[in-house]
Amino acid sequence: MDASPPVSIPRLETKRLLLREYRMADFEAFAAFVSDEEASRFTVLCDRRNAWRVFGCQTGTWLLQGAGWWAVELRETGEVAGLVGAFFREGWPEIELGWNTYRAHWRKGIASEAAAAVVRYAFEVRREKRVTALIDAQNAASLGVAASLDLRHESDAELFGKVVGRYVRSAVPE
Repeated sequence: MDASPPVSIPRLETKRLLLREYRMADFEAFAAFVSDEEASRFTVLCDRRNAWRVFGCQTGTWLLQGAGWWAVELRETGEVAGLVGAFFREGWPEIELGWNTYRAHWRKGIASEAAAAVVRYAFEVRREKRVTALIDAQNAASLGVAASLDLRHESDAELFGKVVGRYVRSAVPE
């Protein structure tokens, strides 16, 4: 019998945010986000059934890889404002960053604040050598987050049949 260790999802805190494990109560907001054409324009648009699959998969990466996605909770109110991740794609050697803010919380700096905490975690706790993010050239908001994190365009990559930019940052400047 394979005795896998229990999974512990680290909690990260910033001045305004708590990055924590997904909870069942988070699913409704998640499903609304991924089914909203405008909000998920640069991610994966899906119906409720597939939203459940994505939600479960993002939760499961913690068990399989020791990395994954956090719910982004506003510390002041307890409301979930989005999600942020540091995860590995299948067959991909470097940790990838991802961030999404739910529409009601756009333009408040939440994605930048949450992603900055995840970058610190990746470098200081996980001791990753580099982080990467895949960003559509038309996604001005995510390009702004990437700039705030000092991620630099390194090359183009293919993601779901579409060319996107690969933005990277090294733990030690190259």
